[in-house]
Amino acid sequence: MSYLDLLETRDPAQREADLFLRLPHLLSHAQKTQGWSQIFAGVNPADMTSRSALAQLPVMRKSNLKDQQTRIAPFGGLNVLPSRDMARIFMSPGPIFEPQGRREDWGHFASPLYALGARHGNLIQNCFSYHFTPGAFMVEGGATKLGCSVLPAGSGQTEMQVLAMHGLRPEIYTGTPSFLRRILEKARHMGLDISSLQYALVGGEALPPSLRDILRSYGVPHVLQMYGVADIGCLAYETETDGVVNPGMVLNEDFLLEIVRPGTGEPVAVGEVGEVLITSFNLDYPLIRFGTGDLSAILPGISPCGRTNMRLRGWLGRSDQAVKVRGMFVHPAQVAEIVRRHVLIRKARLVVSGIAGRDEMLLYCEVDGPMADEQAAEIKATIREVSNLRGDVKLLLPGSLSNDGLVIEDLRDYV
Repeated sequence: MSYLDLLETRDPAQREADLFLRLPHLLSHAQKTQGWSQIFAGVNPADMTSRSALAQLPVMRKSNLKDQQTRIAPFGGLNVLPSRDMARIFMSPGPIFEPQGRREDWGHFASPLYALGARHGNLIQNCFSYHFTPGAFMVEGGATKLGCSVLPAGSGQTEMQVLAMHGLRPEIYTGTPSFLRRILEKARHMGLDISSLQYALVGGEALPPSLRDILRSYGVPHVLQMYGVADIGCLAYETETDGVVNPGMVLNEDFLLEIVRPGTGEPVAVGEVGEVLITSFNLDYPLIRFGTGDLSAILPGISPCGRTNMRLRGWLGRSDQAVKVRGMFVHPAQVAEIVRRHVLIRKARLVVSGIAGRDEMLLYCEVDGPMADEQAAEIKATIREVSNLRGDVKLLLPGSLSNDGLVIEDLRDYV
């Protein structure tokens, strides 16, 4: 079995040590900017040598980037590389602006493409969008590193996609899985041979097992998915061993991963679902404790493919669970504050139920042992103080709440 880089197979303890040797320099470098110097005011980079120290830093969530960029245009003062020196500038809905520097494989797509089977001389039909967003250009960066050629097909024009595949015989598709299905169905309808297509790296939407099976049934045996964000690139990707997809997604090198309780910066235990936080060692546009808003969990152990980095279970939903109750928004951070004030609570979930105009809140709390009535009353008082809303409390044994990352669950009937 071959690997793009021997860093992918190094001892996990060595990788961890290397990352924390580099982290102080990254922080010192970031503090040269207006934005990070304000966010990390009073932080001594030399102290950032462990996960516990890192966990004390504030979280910069993607949901806050628009406001940050409004305050300090155009990139929130988070970019070290000046705007006029960027290779490209992208725009996501919001709008949120994302810069591209000039280093090789800036979007971290070489590793997932190599794991898929891409090699020098292959042709990639790249069907990620080329309009405003960075995905297609990230693929091109990885392809260039590997020596692959790229057909910049973009999205849409399904018939032309089939004609291109039939005429140019690409081995690899990149894009969303649903669009690949449309291309394969159109090719069958047109009666054209596109059997050269053997590999697909898909992203941008979920790939359920049923859809993977459909794509394989159309003659594409190797279909792997990646997980990425526009601000950073490909964070993690699937691998295969002897044609079998391995569990989880391997974290790309050059990232420091944390999984935290939604609405907080507090790390959760290995295997527990929480929000994905990434520290990216991109010296042009460093992002430190960047909250993606996505839910996942660390899958323990090492992948059968031999890559030794952490594995994510995959994309498990969004952490943005704010709900409106009786005209007031309630956020995961408020639930976290209630837990923080009561040390006996190990884990909590706020469930909102009822019918229109009769909202009810019930805070389920995992506790280590019996609680006196007055302690439950104190929690109810804290709910009122933190949320300005009344809520009841139900005590549970540890392990009673599902490991799904939900902090707020809305069970109201809106019919």
